[in-house]
Amino acid sequence: MSEVYRVLKPKGKALIMLYHKWSLVGFMLWTRYALLKLQPWLSLTYVYSNYLESPGTKAFSKKEIYKLFSAFSEINVKTVLTHGDLLESNVGQRHRGVILYIARRIWPKWFIKKFLNSFGLYSLIKAIK
Repeated sequence: MSEVYRVLKPKGKALIMLYHKWSLVGFMLWTRYALLKLQPWLSLTYVYSNYLESPGTKAFSKKEIYKLFSAFSEINVKTVLTHGDLLESNVGQRHRGVILYIARRIWPKWFIKKFLNSFGLYSLIKAIK
């Protein structure tokens, strides 16, 4: 973020998306690749790095995001539910199977949208220098 800060003009605005650590997608991935494989000690950091997107993918808590952007004069962080959190699409070729098939049928999208909307995969950040 120091490079983003450096290249912005005074009062310049950065719009950035980072993965949100405490997301429903993260919980689902941890359940599949840690808990169900009888390795519950595996961290969310490990699971994101190995199973979310490409190797080394990182996700951040809001606290970590505020720390990353601490040099900026204004920071606004909004967490957004995604199609992955709501199981509304094919989330990736390697994430298939009967459990995912069943979950898509019974996933309580209305409940998630109403009560768990702060557990989305995307953190949208607006930072002003």
